[in-house]
Amino acid sequence: MILYIAEKPSVGRAVADVLPKPQKKGEGFITAANGDVVTWCIGHLLEQAEPQAYNPDFKKWRKEHLPIVPEVWQHTVKSATKKQFTVVKKLVKQADVLVNMGDPDRVGQILVDEVINYCQVPKAKRAAAQRCLINDMNPEAIQRALNNLRPNRDFIPLATSALARARADWLYGINMTRLCTLQGQASGYQGVLSVGRVQTPILGLVVHRDLEIENFVSKPFYEVFIELKTANNDTYTAKWKPSAACEPYMDEDGRVLLKKLADTVLSKVVGQTGQVMAVTESLKKQAPPLPYNLSVLQIDAAKRFNLTAQKTLDICQQLYERHKLVTYPRSDCRYLPNEHYQDKSAVVQGISKTCGTLAEAVSHADLSLKSKAWNDAKVGAHHAIIPTRRGLDSSRLSQDELKIYELVARQYLMQFYPAFQYQEKQIDTQVAGGLFISRQKEVVHQGWKALFPDRGAKNKSAGEDAEFSAIKLPNVSKGESVTCIDGRLDEKQTSPPRHFTDATLLSAMTGIARYVNDPEIKKVLRDTDGLGTEATRAGIIELLFKRDFLIKKGKEIHATEVGRRLILSLPEIMTLPDMTAHWESQLEAIADKRMSYGQFMNPMLDGLAQLVHQVSDIAFSGLKGHGKPFRKKRKPRATSSPRRRASSSTK
Repeated sequence: MILYIAEKPSVGRAVADVLPKPQKKGEGFITAANGDVVTWCIGHLLEQAEPQAYNPDFKKWRKEHLPIVPEVWQHTVKSATKKQFTVVKKLVKQADVLVNMGDPDRVGQILVDEVINYCQVPKAKRAAAQRCLINDMNPEAIQRALNNLRPNRDFIPLATSALARARADWLYGINMTRLCTLQGQASGYQGVLSVGRVQTPILGLVVHRDLEIENFVSKPFYEVFIELKTANNDTYTAKWKPSAACEPYMDEDGRVLLKKLADTVLSKVVGQTGQVMAVTESLKKQAPPLPYNLSVLQIDAAKRFNLTAQKTLDICQQLYERHKLVTYPRSDCRYLPNEHYQDKSAVVQGISKTCGTLAEAVSHADLSLKSKAWNDAKVGAHHAIIPTRRGLDSSRLSQDELKIYELVARQYLMQFYPAFQYQEKQIDTQVAGGLFISRQKEVVHQGWKALFPDRGAKNKSAGEDAEFSAIKLPNVSKGESVTCIDGRLDEKQTSPPRHFTDATLLSAMTGIARYVNDPEIKKVLRDTDGLGTEATRAGIIELLFKRDFLIKKGKEIHATEVGRRLILSLPEIMTLPDMTAHWESQLEAIADKRMSYGQFMNPMLDGLAQLVHQVSDIAFSGLKGHGKPFRKKRKPRATSSPRRRASSSTK
């Protein structure tokens, strides 16, 4: 008997639908006509054991117990899903072949593997287990996945990475939360001071941004523009480009801060003859953006519809599991396997049936085109989020579901549109020893940008900002003489950074290298490295709101007084993203077989011991009188997603 173990009931039922019929439904499983069985987890059936499972004394929070580091790690069966675990365990022991059908990501892999391991499956049977990767909940796609099973042992590095992540999160979260809470209580704080290796640096990003804004002092800066006239009486405007000699009077962004310098330049050039030093013209092309991964989709949904990251993820899950209109949503990949290119006609037809607002976009799509999105070398366990072949009456979707589906569908259709093209022209002019630059960008062909809604004179979504001007530069040649007939001095003010929003905070988490201070760590981080994972980022942000560390003011995200005081009290290494961003890079290296479990865990444990020593001396005096009364029976755990319940509270 083959036993298919899905991550959740909805996936299990979808898998059963393609197996031989008639079928028999049992309590927590479905038996196919050929005797094969489908069962399912309900998110994590197991969870990391609490500290008291290792030593009853650990039930009471005491500083002398810290750091708590298990010698032999233990799982416990979750009480809420114990009945289903009993069903799965019995079937695992009866099965001849096991198939891991967890979601195609790191957590989906370990979620089923940990059940198999906990059931003490014999080594030979465990070695023979198979892996099925389902990215699309429609029957044809599920059948294709079942026809392409892979050895589950191929995914051991992915599972090891997930195991290292879960244990590191437990160690860091349990120990630092207990220690900070005890120190806080000694200083008059009531309640739990939750600390995690992801949540705390995210809170740190917001606190540091808030402080930067509060302490910002605006300064004036100056720009010089001149009007130039050619021998043919054509005119054009040019902007002064300060030379290296002006750097002592400029800020780090290259803006001139000394008005006298700008005044001097202006007085020297007006009425003077200049010379064209260079003329460059080129046709530029922008390929369509790649299909969505979850983070980019969440960012766009926040910008366009003001949806939170968690709301967007919840909608995506509905579109995937219930409506079967999009592929697996918790994806960090923006590429597609080449075999999916064969499905393009069927997918486009599905879009046409489901989303009437994209009818024109569908009609103009050129299905003979093939963008760079189709690339087997860049596809791992899962691929980009795209529409499925399925078409559905849009009246069966909520307004928010339709909005998200339309975003995903539009991004897919862009792959069948030509590049956006524009003509770029630049004239470099020298007057009285100063260099002045004139630029012109002119749209040649809209290409894929024609798919953006609300097109108009000022369409930032399509990139048609002030750079794409209706003003055209004259035809001039290198060496040609021109005259400066007028000029002006523009005084502007430097602006503070903006408060984080849902979109910008997510963007910061996915591109965390920008916020890393340590240059050595910055070197090893790729642009795609980030804090948390595609599947956990939304929940971690929600967690910070639930714990009263963050608050919203309109679209802006601010730190609360408690959140700020916590960050300002902790050692800097805990509040900056450097350490945890480096962890993420190392966990990815484990998944790619470039690093071992021990190479990650041993230095992490050394660092944890040092932090326990440091934090033991901190007095959270600024938190006196804050917080909610601490109830001993309440676990310092919270989560927004059942499948992450075992580890999200410690992140």
